[in-house]
Amino acid sequence: MSDLQPGSGPGEAPSTSAAGSAGTALVIGVGLMGGSIALALRRAGWVVLGRDRSDATLRSALDLEVIDAVAPDGAVHSVDITFIATPVGVIAAEIAGALADTTGLVTDAGSVKSSMIELMADPRYIGGHPMAGSELEGVAGARADLFEGRTWVLTPVPTSDNDALARVRSIVSSFGAETVFLPPEEHDAMVAVVSHVPHLTAASLMGLAASASDEHRGLLRLAAGGFRDMTRIAAGSPTIWPDICSENAPAITAQLDALIDGLTEVRSIIATDDRQRLLALLERARAARVALPARFATAEELSEIRVPIPDEKGALARITTLAAHLDVSIVDIEIAHSVEGDEGVLILLVEEANGPRLVEGLLAHGHRPSLRALEGGGSSA
Repeated sequence: MSDLQPGSGPGEAPSTSAAGSAGTALVIGVGLMGGSIALALRRAGWVVLGRDRSDATLRSALDLEVIDAVAPDGAVHSVDITFIATPVGVIAAEIAGALADTTGLVTDAGSVKSSMIELMADPRYIGGHPMAGSELEGVAGARADLFEGRTWVLTPVPTSDNDALARVRSIVSSFGAETVFLPPEEHDAMVAVVSHVPHLTAASLMGLAASASDEHRGLLRLAAGGFRDMTRIAAGSPTIWPDICSENAPAITAQLDALIDGLTEVRSIIATDDRQRLLALLERARAARVALPARFATAEELSEIRVPIPDEKGALARITTLAAHLDVSIVDIEIAHSVEGDEGVLILLVEEANGPRLVEGLLAHGHRPSLRALEGGGSSA
């Protein structure tokens, strides 16, 4: 694959760097997700190298200007960050290879994280998962704006390096994504509920409709907006799902069991014509749907929290994970390192309405936070 764009020397990236660029990034797996990451990086001023098992994919990525150049084989010392966007089944091997072949940060876009926990012992690797997708496939469907307004989960562990975590968060936030921090196992359990089981449910619904259409040829013509909205994700690429279901089988099967129990309850309600229970169930579902969080809009809606933290690995991970548990979105992060001693100051921007809740949680965990409005206002301990 290096014949597509030779490097400038052993272990060096092709000479594509421009003065004033944000840095050099390597994207491994230049399909829909990896291509979209590459485009978002380039839009943010990065020089992007690509690596893929398919020469044809790399040629397309070059022709479509998704990447600047093909990465040379082997070590690439000048890369600041590597994004792994391969199928889930090979991500672990690619992460290990990137940690060996580069000296920069490493992150990934896989939807299963528990199998990567041992690799997270390396402080240069921060697990990631953009909650975004498309019905399109391959690099031709890549979009620079795919992550705008979407959630990007980062999965720090107790050994995660503070600066590495903050840097990865800063980069993915530049794509327009909102970052959420979760432990790997918790991420896998949650994503089974909001991503994996919904996709399998949509596929099952389409299977039900397709089977019925064999008998009633005009059935699919009746599919209105509600059915199309519920089953839209079934149009996504099926090839990624066997790996996902294999890697996250315990969480997926547990949530499928819960869904089956829920549908069994609905069946009982319908069979017994229990209108009061049905109305209560639907009202509860409606309230939960309406309460789905919306993004903040302006700086006036934000507050700043300053937290003294020890200058040690895992300090930032503990606080960001606490924020996720308290359902507090972190808009921005800055770490002010002390020139003396072993303590720094963590500066967090959060939604104003949620600031007091995070402060209370931090106090309960032995921290000494201060809170102030971003635009004027007072402060409190």
